Amino acid sequence: MSEKLKSILQKQQKQQNSDDKKESEDIMQLVGFIVGNEELAVPILNIQEIIKPIECTKVPSVPDYVLGVFNLRGSILPLIDLRRKFGLPSVSQNEETRYIVIKTENNEAGFVIDRLTKAIRINQSDIETPPETFNKDENSNNMIFGIGKMEDSIITILNVNALLKRDF
Repeated sequence: MSEKLKSILQKQQKQQNSDDKKESEDIMQLVGFIVGNEELAVPILNIQEIIKPIECTKVPSVPDYVLGVFNLRGSILPLIDLRRKFGLPSVSQNEETRYIVIKTENNEAGFVIDRLTKAIRINQSDIETPPETFNKDENSNNMIFGIGKMEDSIITILNVNALLKRDF
């Protein structure tokens, strides 16, 4: 093979690797779930794990959406009912109910969700910032990161830092 051909092939390979890297940087991976009648999502990198409901201990003097605390392999985590946090009526847990443990660099908590839906890959260009009216509500605490446009639906992407912000 000639040197010129080798050079061309190497350039093409570098370009393809660069395009692959750029494409992967433009994709956000999410986990979708249902709370009430809404499909929501959080970035997969912020999920520590998803578990079936386990026993929790009630804690006095906390908001009604904090169900208590639970022990996850030696770590005591608060358990937050997303239905109550979002102002929806509570429902009994069933076989589809899950606890989704969400973490950031220095905070983590468990959240009760009605059911899991699917893993989602969405282009950054398909995520729009939420309308300003969403974040002007004093109770929202900028809870919404963005609105994702998918082929057949839209999905609300939650702001993990706002979810984990302790107001109790």
